[in-house]
Amino acid sequence: MSHEVFCVRLKRQAEGLDYPPWPGPLGARIHAQVSKEAWSEWLAHQTMLLNENRLSAIDPKARAFLAAEMEKFLFGEGAEKPAGYTPQEE
Repeated sequence: MSHEVFCVRLKRQAEGLDYPPWPGPLGARIHAQVSKEAWSEWLAHQTMLLNENRLSAIDPKARAFLAAEMEKFLFGEGAEKPAGYTPQEE
């Protein structure tokens, strides 16, 4: 059953996530305050970070980096693009 949240990223009511997407208190906070749409935006940004920085999701340092970037992206002023990143032209 879906639930509505006031999404801290989108600044409006939206459909919330079905379950906490991350372990611990951060996951509970995301579940309570982040919408599916904003989480989808984060996943796209995370993929870009992994690819552009050539990170491995199983590396503990990379996971710590991604957790910090996720918190900035979802709850802060937003995460920055990797150095030298240029978006693809459509």
